[in-house]
Parts: sequence; C-alpha cells; structure tokens
Amino acid sequence: MNTFLTLWHREVTSWFRTFIAYVVGVFFLIVTGFSLWMTAIRMTQGNATGDMPGSLFASPWFWLAMLIAVPLLTMRLFAEERRLGTLEMLLTAPVTETEVVLAKFAGAWFVFLLLWSPTLAYSFLLQACGAVLPPLDGGALATGFFGTMLVGAFFLAMGLLFSLLTRHQAIAAMGSLGGLGVLLSAGALPASFHSEHLRQIVRTISAPMHMRDFAAGIVDTRTVIWYVSATALLLFISIRMLEARRLR
Repeated sequence: MNTFLTLWHREVTSWFRTFIAYVVGVFFLIVTGFSLWMTAIRMTQGNATGDMPGSLFASPWFWLAMLIAVPLLTMRLFAEERRLGTLEMLLTAPVTETEVVLAKFAGAWFVFLLLWSPTLAYSFLLQACGAVLPPLDGGALATGFFGTMLVGAFFLAMGLLFSLLTRHQAIAAMGSLGGLGVLLSAGALPASFHSEHLRQIVRTISAPMHMRDFAAGIVDTRTVIWYVSATALLLFISIRMLEARRLR
C-alpha cells in the first residue's frame, strides 16, 4: 500500500507541475460555468425543459468537457514515461506492474474528480444567491456525480491503455479521442438496427443514455456493473501489457 501511495502521489504532483493542468482547469471552469449560467437563464425565463442535474451531467457541454479532459489527462501517463526513458527505470524498481498501472489510473481519476468537484457547488450557490430556480434535487445531483465517476473511470482506463501503446502523446490522445467518439455516438445508432439484440448491445455501451438516467436520479445496477467490469478489464489488459514489456 505504501508503494501504491508513493506512486499515486508522484503521479498527482507531476500533473500539477505541468502547464496543461491549469489550462484544463480553467477550461473546465469556463465550460461548466457557462453551461450552468445558460441553464439558469432559461429556467428563470421558463424556457428550460430539464432540471439542474440534467443540465450539468447530460448536456452537450458535459460531453465537450469529457472529450477534452480525458485525452489530456491520460495521454502522458505512459507515453511521456516511454519518451523520456523513465518507464524502464520505473519497471526495474521494486514495484509491481499492478501497482504502477493502478497508481497512474488512480492519480488521473483523482484529478478528473477534482476538476468536476466545482459543479457540485454551482447549483447550491445559485440557490443561495436567490436565483429563481426550481427546487434542487439533491438525489439526482448525487447520482449524476456518481455516474460521472463511473463513466470517467471507464474513459480514463481506455485512455491509459492508449497511452501504454505508444510513446507519442499526440497519438495516445487521438486514440483516446476516437474511442470516446465511438462510445458517445453509439446512442444515435439503435434506431438504425433491425435486430433488437444489436440495439440492446448498443444501448449497453451508450454513455449519453446512461448519463441521462443518472442525471434523472436513476441508478441501474446493470449499468454500474457494466462500467465497473469494463474499467477493470481495461486495467487488467494494461497490466498484462506492462508485464509483457517488462519481460522483453
């Protein structure tokens, strides 16, 4: 556990030493703040069709933030280590591949959740300032953030795997972006399939459909199991790939 925590701390602190960390942080504050501001305006004018959690966790702005943040958070995890030649040094240290992969994943996930944490305060701040908004659904806000944790973990595990495949950060980012694009566009495909079985498979991997449910306060255990299992599988593959690299 001490080794894991040391590696995790190394990952988190190294992230905050980079300029891109603050660029992503400012971008997040701008995008999520603008999204909430526009939603508040629509609600006060009686033109909004959704509630506050839905606007925070199921809007196009939410997915834009995801598409930008995940590749930037994961592209350097292993690609940068390989480019600098420090991955070989790390693998010769008395650490296991599992500790390395999980520490890097946990570090990226921590920063990811840190980026999203201000969204929890936005709605409460608007209410406290006297904005004329519908009553805040705390349950839906909690499930929306829970869904963000699950979806984010899956996306980050995918990005970590792409980073392990190459020494070039740009290629890792593009691979991650492409994978996210496929998952995000899956929600538009079910209607085009004649087979109900295929439609169900596509619904299973459709992140936008899942986040709409989470933002509405609906937690389907099948969805939770899907994200936990898929994340674990991607991390397992990454560990095996790192083990194979160590043996070469």
